[in-house]
Amino acid sequence: MNRILIVEDEERIASFVEKGLRSNGFTTTVVTDGDAGYEYALTGGFDLVVLDINLPGRDGFTILRELREARVSTSVIVLTARDSVRDAVAGLEGGADDWMTKPFRFEELLARVRLRLRTAARAPEVTVLRAGSLSLDLRTRRARSGERTVDLTAREFVLLELFLRHPGQVLSREQILSHVWGYDFDPGSNIVDVYVRTLRKKLGAERVETVRGMGYRLPTG
Repeated sequence: MNRILIVEDEERIASFVEKGLRSNGFTTTVVTDGDAGYEYALTGGFDLVVLDINLPGRDGFTILRELREARVSTSVIVLTARDSVRDAVAGLEGGADDWMTKPFRFEELLARVRLRLRTAARAPEVTVLRAGSLSLDLRTRRARSGERTVDLTAREFVLLELFLRHPGQVLSREQILSHVWGYDFDPGSNIVDVYVRTLRKKLGAERVETVRGMGYRLPTG
């Protein structure tokens, strides 16, 4: 089931889009400000992002630029009241895959969502993720650390996949919780730290670095 992130600060529009997408079989997550939208999109845990431009915190243009700079290739459809050609060109050149203006018909948005997802599905499938001497086979769900083959639990697999899709990038505990567990945990929970320790025991202590006050990072070397 495809996961879609909706970044929209207008509650009425966000609810309308969310209900429509859910009724058509998509799993949705809604965030109402640009900073949270960027953090969620950065996890790579979504198949598509529906993005407003005028947002509290980061605006849509900034989100687009920073996602593409971070090599996040998730498809983005901009849904905005800004209807000038100049804005549309800036958005498309800045990394958006499509641009729709408000007011809009949901049927058209749905068609564009399906088109973007079909296009993405035709891209060559990556079956092995690598960072240095560490690799993860997405088919067998086994990791290799140097010459050792390592069996992983389901959660460990998803966590390692997240790190390998974002090598060198600091991932916050909140980002990891959202991607690996799919819902909000008690902020006081140490579940992420527990699983990181388990990965270190299996793969080597140097595989995952702690960035104090920020989160964790998989070294690129």
